[in-house]
Amino acid sequence: MKTGQIIIKKYENRRLYDTSASRYVNLDDLAEMVRQGIDLKVVDAKTGEDLTRVTLTQIITEDAKDQPAGLPLELLRQLIVASDRARQDFIMWYLKSAFDNYQKFQDAVQGQLSGARSAVTAPLESMRRFFTGPPPAAPQPEESPELAELRIRIAELEGQLKSKPRTRPKRSARKKKT
Repeated sequence: MKTGQIIIKKYENRRLYDTSASRYVNLDDLAEMVRQGIDLKVVDAKTGEDLTRVTLTQIITEDAKDQPAGLPLELLRQLIVASDRARQDFIMWYLKSAFDNYQKFQDAVQGQLSGARSAVTAPLESMRRFFTGPPPAAPQPEESPELAELRIRIAELEGQLKSKPRTRPKRSARKKKT
């Protein structure tokens, strides 16, 4: 569910305030908002500086603290070493590409699961239709006058074709070469 952007104000005492709900929130609340697809922006309450990137990174590191396998150590070292802009841009591009590929893979898996689910339920649906009969037909939209006229004309032409005797074209006799 995606709604409008929510502004979160971060105060000097590190407290976070959700301006849309008029309540204080914590990093777990922000993580849940992001998982729900809510677009949020974290700003410094005093200066208005955008702190979204820093706060989302903090959420990732807090989550990684509880996990035995977070980001690979070598990747983290390379992120720290990547002080020049070109290397930093490359690493960010690489991470985005890897994530995009992961998303495509997830979508493909979901598509396969949907196909498998429909393959499993198809026999059940056939049995249900066998016992209950076909579903009621949807009401047909009213036919336009032009379409009705075309149907009549086609029927007339088909009738004319049926009434004409069929004759086969004569084959021309070929002379045999001797």
